[in-house]
Amino acid sequence: MKLDALFQNPTALPTAPKVVEELISSFDKASVSTEEIAKKLSTDPVLSAKLLRLANSAYYHVSRSIGTVEDAVLMLGFVTVRTLVISSGLVSGFKTVPGLDLKQFWKYSLHTAVSAKWIAKKTKENTDLAFTIGMMHAIGQLVIHSAAPEQAMALDKVAGPMDPRRLDAEQQSLGYTFADVGAELAKRWKFPHTFSETISAFPEPHHNGELNRLAAVVALAAWRARVAAAELNDEEIAACYPVDLAEELGLDDNALIDDMPPPDELSAGLEELVK
Repeated sequence: MKLDALFQNPTALPTAPKVVEELISSFDKASVSTEEIAKKLSTDPVLSAKLLRLANSAYYHVSRSIGTVEDAVLMLGFVTVRTLVISSGLVSGFKTVPGLDLKQFWKYSLHTAVSAKWIAKKTKENTDLAFTIGMMHAIGQLVIHSAAPEQAMALDKVAGPMDPRRLDAEQQSLGYTFADVGAELAKRWKFPHTFSETISAFPEPHHNGELNRLAAVVALAAWRARVAAAELNDEEIAACYPVDLAEELGLDDNALIDDMPPPDELSAGLEELVK
């Protein structure tokens, strides 16, 4: 099934909640009225309730209880609220996906997101972009499993969804990878160009000798999340540690293991995001 055909399958393309679409378009606007966004958010009771639970979670350590969407925007800031709502919207867009353990998939995505945010902070990249793209980087897997379940499940037997060999297996079998599919979804959902560019580049962050730094951040974060999911021992981690890429971003030797807290710790309090 060609990439275009994949997206013509009505089950493949979830629709983003309306407020998520509006938040996505806000990336390109110089100024956004936070009142307007809060008003729009309040019209989606499910997302609003989730946002308030997140805003009051241990992750944000706010000094007083946050009771309204306006409060959340005020206390956490528009950019953080946007990141949370878009991430929640992505999760709620896919209810069931044939052959995929969604709980495991979103936990891995959240671990990639928080790892990307940590790495971005260290390497002076945009932390909110890194988080949101980290959350989205593997979303193409969901589209492939929804639109071409038989092919996806055949691939699962060769290399599971989180197996580092998965991208090669997809390229050989389908002629494209979940990164290509995720990049296409980001375009169709009208995310800013950086999203599709970074998602498409993260499997190979070098292009024409140039390093796409944000894609490198996401690649390292995805590696860290996979290591956590696979529960590798020190020896196995050392054998697959992405030394060159980490070095190019200016990270200290073994920083992703020695300096960086485990993804479970980094995401403590944010689990609500992927429920």
